[in-house]
Amino acid sequence: MDDIQLCNDIMDLKQELQNLVAIPEKEKTKLQKQREDELIQKIHKLVQKRDFLVDDAEVERLREQEEDKEMADFLRIKLKPLEKVTKSPASSRAEKKAEPPPSKPTVAKTGLALIKDCCGATQCNIM
Repeated sequence: MDDIQLCNDIMDLKQELQNLVAIPEKEKTKLQKQREDELIQKIHKLVQKRDFLVDDAEVERLREQEEDKEMADFLRIKLKPLEKVTKSPASSRAEKKAEPPPSKPTVAKTGLALIKDCCGATQCNIM
């Protein structure tokens, strides 16, 4: 909010300064010349203040960015052991399901291969 007010103040002062600058030098009163100098000084101070606020905000942004990076690194290190623990049982179950027992027929085999697996002969007495 301060930044917005600061910018509005600068714009108002600039507008007043432009009005004074538009008056030819020969026609300006001593009071108008003094006011012109005052406006220039006020604008300069406000611009310096705005620059300080912008620089301060940039420093704060960089600090927060560094904190975020440090937190991400910390979490990655802390969560890595958890990933190993959670992946191990799941991966071993998947491996067990992927390999069917050798005595049972698999779905990929044809009918003749199923008969051979069942009783070892080309003609099965059971089937």
